[in-house]
Amino acid sequence: MVSVLTSSALSKALFFLSLCSVWLLPDLALAKHAGITRHYKFNIKMQNVTRLCQTKSIVTVNGQFPGPRIIAREGDRLLIKVVNHVQYNVTIHWHGIRQLRSGWADGPAYVTQCPIQTGQSYVYNFTFTGQRGTLFWHAHISWLRATLYGPIVILPKRHASYPFPQPFKEVPIVFGEWWKADTETIINQAMATGGAPNISDAFTINGLPGPSYNCSAKETFKLKVKPGKTYLLRLVNAALNDELFFRVANHTLTVVEADAVYVKPFKTDIVVITPGQTTNVLLKAKSKTPNAKFAMSARPYATGPATFDNTTTIGILEYKKSASASSSNNMNIPLLKAKLPQFNDSTYAMKFNQKIRSLATRKFPVKVPKKVDRRFFFTVGLGILPCSKNQTCQAPNNIRPAAGINNVSLVQPNTALLQAHFFNRSKGVYTTNFPTNPPFKFNNTGTPPKNIMLDSGTKLVSLNYNTNVELVMQDTSILGAESHPLHLHGFNFFVLAQGIGNFDPKKDPAKFNLIDPAERNTVGVPSGGWVAIRFLADNPGVWFMHCHLEVHTSWGLKMAWVVNDGKGPKQKLMPPPADLPKC
Repeated sequence: MVSVLTSSALSKALFFLSLCSVWLLPDLALAKHAGITRHYKFNIKMQNVTRLCQTKSIVTVNGQFPGPRIIAREGDRLLIKVVNHVQYNVTIHWHGIRQLRSGWADGPAYVTQCPIQTGQSYVYNFTFTGQRGTLFWHAHISWLRATLYGPIVILPKRHASYPFPQPFKEVPIVFGEWWKADTETIINQAMATGGAPNISDAFTINGLPGPSYNCSAKETFKLKVKPGKTYLLRLVNAALNDELFFRVANHTLTVVEADAVYVKPFKTDIVVITPGQTTNVLLKAKSKTPNAKFAMSARPYATGPATFDNTTTIGILEYKKSASASSSNNMNIPLLKAKLPQFNDSTYAMKFNQKIRSLATRKFPVKVPKKVDRRFFFTVGLGILPCSKNQTCQAPNNIRPAAGINNVSLVQPNTALLQAHFFNRSKGVYTTNFPTNPPFKFNNTGTPPKNIMLDSGTKLVSLNYNTNVELVMQDTSILGAESHPLHLHGFNFFVLAQGIGNFDPKKDPAKFNLIDPAERNTVGVPSGGWVAIRFLADNPGVWFMHCHLEVHTSWGLKMAWVVNDGKGPKQKLMPPPADLPKC
């Protein structure tokens, strides 16, 4: 039986449907802008990988090296189950993610969590709030991040556009560092003997060293482009111990984002990028296919007195040929090299970093704190510590190299700082008497003092919720001036100014940029210089701050900020999840 609607019944039905659509439209509109929940599973497992003619077993996620890309949109919630199938304790840090009230998911071992032990798992649960751009994830215990890392791509909300021309294609370019030997053995031996760890054997682009290394021509990252098209390169420095210069031969790059914050676009031939930093650049391919290939080269920017891996990793930019072009011609196309600055060109590095400015538009405003509640002055650099009783140190007088902030070299606790804070069990775990200023004054960039022995302890800074913090970080000349990329967990900060020499508290604040300063999560303290930052402590929890040169973190160049709960319900740290790992 077929029912037939009369014309009056049909008109009533259409009217009802139109009403429904009016009621439903707001919900549909909300659904378009509301985030979704995305699930990932990270199986931590060993995998044999061959580089530089040698095969070794490395720690990976899902057998991939580099690890899988996480892709989501602003506003999305992430549930990432990490299952540990290896002999090492593991944690994963989601570098640059604000982790608003979700500090339990931040990842640094013994700071926000105990490690995930062999055979155990943990679900990292967090939301991308008010962030879009390129970040990355990496292991945050010992030196496991040498192979445990991968990019994070946060796309804008649906129907939101980039504040720059839409690229034809987006390509992650992740820089890494490769050792022929086992990296856990290297750092463990160095810590046991009080010596410096061995330097790396190669740098990599997306896990591949490239043709400048022995038997690595086939292990080269290749980017094939179409003439006239624009490509967004998402640059990530996941190297352990080296800042890098990066250049694409005969091509100009336009910087449009740094540390997942849009910046005023500027053109450059060379990018400077420290470990822990990310930079998005636009590359416009030439309008016609050239008779050449182009080197995409990265090599260290090194300022310290220590030896470093002075090698160059090369990827190749190739133009796609027409179907009629013969493959034999392709073999004879020359590779044009990319000329990079001298390894210690601090002047170039400083000029590049000073070009990075926030957009400061109505849509992307700059919320730099104008008033300051608490001021801090931190010296960052090297020193020495006495060797422990169970060490047989190489150096005379039973001393070893160390590093610290305000003369304090952090001692890692054997339980998580965040748990001790949340459950009011800080006694015997940490104190909150971290020095606001260095304990003694000297010419920071001049002749070092005779006594370069550091203090050691688990000392933190306690901040009230919503405190406006100003922090000046000053490099020292102790054991040699050196650039230190400092990374702050849980916050973005504003880079107000930087300079060479000693910070002058009377003259230098006049140089502070409060209009459109760069907003970052990692900043290089210049070699023999200083940098001034501000941030709003609006995220309750315990937040790690450390040098992103892994050797310096191992030596103690690290500290943490305790941000106490505010009064409102949304100003308090959430309780810990049930599956939080135990120490």
